[in-house]
Amino acid sequence: MERRQNLNKTLLNALRNGGFIFYARHGEATVGSDLANLNFQNCLTQRNLSEMGRRQAIYYGEILRYLRIPFEIPVSSSPYCRTIETARLAFGSGNVQINPFWVEINRLSENLPSNDRQIILSNLQSILEYIPDKGKNKMIVDHIFPAKVGLGPIPYMGTVIIKPKGRGNGYDIVGQLSLEDWSTLDS
Repeated sequence: MERRQNLNKTLLNALRNGGFIFYARHGEATVGSDLANLNFQNCLTQRNLSEMGRRQAIYYGEILRYLRIPFEIPVSSSPYCRTIETARLAFGSGNVQINPFWVEINRLSENLPSNDRQIILSNLQSILEYIPDKGKNKMIVDHIFPAKVGLGPIPYMGTVIIKPKGRGNGYDIVGQLSLEDWSTLDS
């Protein structure tokens, strides 16, 4: 138990010093799927956050503030309503920037030509190699990946913590934390 507490303190201190990328999946969404005529400007054509998903997003922002983990603002979100709402509830409405690239992550679960898949993963690699501003972390709110692709499956409001090594040098995955795991970091 003491070893786990020391690991938690070490990780928390590192996160407070910045230099990481947090890739978070949106909060719990409603059952079903996005409509075939999905329109990013019309949330009625998409799956949206459930009430539980909204509570998860609010709690996520509260726990990160409580833990005093610094982030670059704005945080990055895909243009889906469920990711935008998650980011806004967690970080504030004026602190979110929509990045159309994140739509590509959803495309990875489709039957794409290998060249298209490789382009998406190459662009993702470049983004995850970016070192955040000194003393800050970068936050991305998006979707899950298919198994064994990119960052893999992520639970609702789960976070993959990435340590970028700089352009062209790759990155390391430090770990993956569920929403519940965040509350244990301060113990």
